[in-house]
Amino acid sequence: MEAYTGFAEIYDRCMDNIPYDDWAANIRRILESHGIRDGIVCELGCGTGEMTGRLSDMGYDMIGIDMSEDMLMEAREKQYERMEEGGADILYLQQDMREIELYGTVRAFVSVCDSMNYLLGEDDLLKVFRLVNNYLDKDGLFLFDMKTEACFKALGDETRVEQFRDATVIWENAYRRRKKQNCYRLTMFLKERGNSYEKIQEVHVQQAYSVKTVKRLLTEAGMEFVDAVDADTGLPAADESERILYIAKEGFQPGKCYTE
Repeated sequence: MEAYTGFAEIYDRCMDNIPYDDWAANIRRILESHGIRDGIVCELGCGTGEMTGRLSDMGYDMIGIDMSEDMLMEAREKQYERMEEGGADILYLQQDMREIELYGTVRAFVSVCDSMNYLLGEDDLLKVFRLVNNYLDKDGLFLFDMKTEACFKALGDETRVEQFRDATVIWENAYRRRKKQNCYRLTMFLKERGNSYEKIQEVHVQQAYSVKTVKRLLTEAGMEFVDAVDADTGLPAADESERILYIAKEGFQPGKCYTE
């Protein structure tokens, strides 16, 4: 089953605990520390555009990429409202991050909310890293977070229910220890007209990668590994870290055409 179809409609309500403002401020701090205060920034797995919009408000020219047309529809609706209030335009593209195509290079790529965990094999992760390196300006940055095995172990096999005014969401989580994959089934009951409900089910699978593996793949892709920090504390990544923010730098490629 395709993920982020019916879920897109209520995604923001389910993610209302995500500290987007803090994450955006931290991303800007890191970008600025590397001299990136403006220019084009591309978000991979942008979803409903919560982070894309915030970075746009900070002065970056944003591109948002996501596979799900349903999620992008939500993002575009928000963008129409932002533009009515004087916000800058954002280019949203429906693309698989493993096959991204841009018209030129960008100053930075970002990816938050564990979008990169949806790449279930090292080959796919390497493919994305290579594409990112190809489309980055000289000395450009790639910032992305990933949930860890520690996070998935903590989630374990649990079931939880979230209820909203017009929807009920059942999360059934299962951690596959041998594969280091986290699988959760979403069963959603979305209220329609009258008292009827539409039942929608989606299955999401995420892969855990070690810092050692991510660093190796970044290097293999030609990028320069800069740092890996605990996304919650800002301290160096540790075995108990449940979400890690990775920072990588573009690896200069002779003959590459950089956007001026």
